[in-house]
Amino acid sequence: MAHVILGLLLIAPQSYYDLIKAFEAGVGLFYSASSGSIKRALDRLLAQGLVEVADAESGGRGRKAYRPTGAGREEFGSWMAAPPTGSDAESGALARLYFLGLLEEAERLPVLRGIEERLEGDLAALQDLDRGLDTRDVPEGLHEVFAYQRATLDYGLAANRFALGRFRALIDRHERGEPPRD
Repeated sequence: MAHVILGLLLIAPQSYYDLIKAFEAGVGLFYSASSGSIKRALDRLLAQGLVEVADAESGGRGRKAYRPTGAGREEFGSWMAAPPTGSDAESGALARLYFLGLLEEAERLPVLRGIEERLEGDLAALQDLDRGLDTRDVPEGLHEVFAYQRATLDYGLAANRFALGRFRALIDRHERGEPPRD
């Protein structure tokens, strides 16, 4: 969450309310966050010195616009360069893709390759699980449960293959010097 906020603030200084709107307008399609989690992450970034107040309105509302500090820009760059971690590789990959245009041209391909590597590892793990299920005996009375669990795995395999194909296509376009999308 913090890195997504840093990315949004690198695009333009924004207030807490602007950040909520940014999540609602686009980022929330692949990275969900409540207003409370956005506020907590913004407060942590401020406490860590990764963002600062860029501008504050005087008067009743006292609306503050935030921007990344030099340390915040470095933290964002380090996060972008690292492959997605955790159990939800898709949201980490999509968040990096969303902000890839903030990086220098030469920095983009390694990010895409890191995502590709993570997706390949996830696909291999799902394929191992799939092969292992073929040798399992399903207890009596659980065949329907197992069938839907297997359907869930099939979905995961298909989704991972699709994501891997999309990122490989982006890598190919990048290597050919083409824009990410026509």
